[in-house]
Amino acid sequence: MNIEKIRNEFPFLDAEKTGKKVIYLDSAATSQKPLSVINAQADYYKYSNANPHRGSHYLSWKATEVYEKTREKIRNFINANRPEEIIYTRNATESLNLLAYSYASENLKEGDEILISILEHHANLVPWQRVAKEKGAVLKYVYLNEDFSLDYNQLRDKITNKTKIVAITASSNVTGEMTDVKKITKLAHEVGAISIVDACQLAAHKAIDVKDIDCDFLAFSGHKMYAPLGIGILFGKYSLLENLKPYNLGGDMIEYVYEQESTFAKPAQRFEAGTQDVGGVVGLSAAIDFINEIGIDNIYEHENELVRYAYDLIKDIDNIKIFFPEKRNTGSVLSFAFCDIHPHDIASILDMNGIAVRSGHHCAMPLHTYLGVSSTCRASFAIYNTKEEVEYFAKELKNVRKVMGL
Repeated sequence: MNIEKIRNEFPFLDAEKTGKKVIYLDSAATSQKPLSVINAQADYYKYSNANPHRGSHYLSWKATEVYEKTREKIRNFINANRPEEIIYTRNATESLNLLAYSYASENLKEGDEILISILEHHANLVPWQRVAKEKGAVLKYVYLNEDFSLDYNQLRDKITNKTKIVAITASSNVTGEMTDVKKITKLAHEVGAISIVDACQLAAHKAIDVKDIDCDFLAFSGHKMYAPLGIGILFGKYSLLENLKPYNLGGDMIEYVYEQESTFAKPAQRFEAGTQDVGGVVGLSAAIDFINEIGIDNIYEHENELVRYAYDLIKDIDNIKIFFPEKRNTGSVLSFAFCDIHPHDIASILDMNGIAVRSGHHCAMPLHTYLGVSSTCRASFAIYNTKEEVEYFAKELKNVRKVMGL
């Protein structure tokens, strides 16, 4: 790969126009956007702007065409069976809430169990808390081994005949572990439970094959994979989607509307009420093209090399603790904390030197409580990062201690 050529695709790296030179190590929160994505979205609003499905005129036809062709592109990207299994949402959070409302609230009963891991982002945790309370179900957690890796022995023990839903991240946004969602799905299906996969931290980094995983539902967000903010995807097996109660009601998701009752369209349209973010869909289409052109295996190899290099460079800094299961398959995330410096201070000092990292609980408060820290710093890497940036980050992280007088 020609990394410099790839970097030229990202306008934020123009220090003059950005306002300063930025080493962006916060892609797990949201990735930067290449010119191909930005231009595709701008061109849509310039030359093709209209509502899909709702007009017989030329521009509406163009909007419908790109909207549905992208659905087919996403189907191919994750190897789903049919485009109707791809639902457009605002983000993975909305996708998971849709499942909590439309599937869990309709199918769970008192005493049923939902199994998640302590690794989960709040988006794959808080909705299940609410459903469990409303239905009298039990929310159970799988915890970690001493090396911060998911405890699969515990997971096997906690999946029982009472388990109805197993919802697990495919890649932690804190520890970076890429979990074995295929194995987890198999264990869920053995007891008749459904498998839900949060693939937000996987979609931009590793190939997804929902047929091979055999998961029932899978969610991800476009903005973490070089696409615009505000576009997300929910995959669901069609046999399950056609029996789901719609989450939003209104225009474009109906079949017939009478004065006192309505019937609804078939999936995926049933779950896409109202005017959709077609510009976001166009941007997501361009982002998938960008990923495919580079090759997702090449992206993973580059990012994994960077995160492992960063780990080796910082692991021996005084008083540092790194929450990284180095012997497991990991993504592009490295979370750490100093015993004697607050993560917000670390992030602020790094920012003064042009390095953008995340500090806080990363929408994973229960995980941080379990780890015995209130917050961490997180460096996350993408295709536009380089080894030289990693070296500069490691050097300035060591200097943080000097700045704090330690």
